[in-house]
Amino acid sequence: MKTTFIRPNIGRLPSGPFLDDGRMEPLEMAVLAGLTPPDVECALYDDRIEAIPYDEPTDLVAISAHTYTARRAYEISAEFRKRGVPVVMGGFHPTLAPDEAAQHSDAVYTGDAEFQWADVIEDARNGELKARYSAPVGAPQVGGVLPRRDLFADKDYLPIALMQFSRGCRYGCSFCAIHGFFHHNHSVRPTNEVLAEIEQLDDRVIFFVDDNFLADHEAAKPFLRELIPLGVRWVSQASIDMADDPELMDLLEASGCLGHVVGFESLDPRSLREMRKAPNLLRGDWDRYQAQCEILRAHHLQTWAAFVLGCDHDTEQSVRETVDFAIENKFCFAAFNILMPYPGTPLYDQLAAENRLLFDGQWWLHPDYRFNHAAFVPRNMTPDQLTEAAYYCRKKFNTKASIFRRVWDFKTHLSSLTRLGIYLQYNPLVAREALLKQGMLFGLSRHLVRPR
Repeated sequence: MKTTFIRPNIGRLPSGPFLDDGRMEPLEMAVLAGLTPPDVECALYDDRIEAIPYDEPTDLVAISAHTYTARRAYEISAEFRKRGVPVVMGGFHPTLAPDEAAQHSDAVYTGDAEFQWADVIEDARNGELKARYSAPVGAPQVGGVLPRRDLFADKDYLPIALMQFSRGCRYGCSFCAIHGFFHHNHSVRPTNEVLAEIEQLDDRVIFFVDDNFLADHEAAKPFLRELIPLGVRWVSQASIDMADDPELMDLLEASGCLGHVVGFESLDPRSLREMRKAPNLLRGDWDRYQAQCEILRAHHLQTWAAFVLGCDHDTEQSVRETVDFAIENKFCFAAFNILMPYPGTPLYDQLAAENRLLFDGQWWLHPDYRFNHAAFVPRNMTPDQLTEAAYYCRKKFNTKASIFRRVWDFKTHLSSLTRLGIYLQYNPLVAREALLKQGMLFGLSRHLVRPR
């Protein structure tokens, strides 16, 4: 038996298909392959960098879809199904919108792969694939399963090894698809299993792709202590409340942490309260994160700041001011994301009830929707004004003048050659990708294949 794993692209630029120069390893596909019985041949094709050989013989196709890649995932699925190859679709989007995904696949898998993927393979082997597999969520790579990193050979990914320490997040932010998928659950792998996987890696930077690496401070601390003697360099995603725990901050620095993606989201506490961003409000007088930013800098952590733009208290002016805050704090990178109504989230339900959704409420499938454009009607500006204000932030933050100005921080970017190298190597790449993707269409065709 042969199983083919597919990682879909987002879509196309006006000039043609989009090739992602900032691509990282699709860890989820390697984990799936690691969960597959050894007598099953596995192949991986990454739509971001290579053509998919639809006519290559295979017995099962597995596609992992996010909301941004759903339209392209359905196109790919249609091509295989035309050839009589069964397709199982899983991941965030099929879990949040299973009935939709079921129209474009032979089987829909909801939840985490660790718990029922073996059933999928056995059913496919016997020609008895079920229409729906509903698995729970839980700790990654149960039983010490190792990802099949051999599938990444010769695919020219960035020299960053993706790994998992935990999954999920205990917070319930109203806009977050993570919350919709995991429902407040946060699960941690046994430390010895993570350490064993690290031992298998070449000497390179590790990116722990956890939804919130520090969702549970007390669970993270013993793991960080075990990392210290290994001398690894690593990054992850974490909430800003880490700065409120001095012991945790010391352990982060000692363990080789270079920095985190941090969801600042908004500079307005009213917006933070309405989006239920609890970790950003666990403090006294509101100082627009200045105390926390100084603590991060004191521990030499380079920050990738993420903002959500278009909340009900936002105006064009307040959105544009966000980029000034990011430049003044000399963040290593910053993402200026328009607030997106993901299916299965409280935000989506709220905007639907208020009749504020655009693109028929399915922006991810609509042929006219473009990447980084508003998909709803904001309170204090038009959708086009929100789109333009967010694009202004991206452009200003990623100018050569901004990159030059932000580098002059001796506590972070200039505190070591490694950090300076990361800053100088990846800032031009991130800047180019942020602007190139603006206005990209989803999928490759303007005509989405009709469901069977």
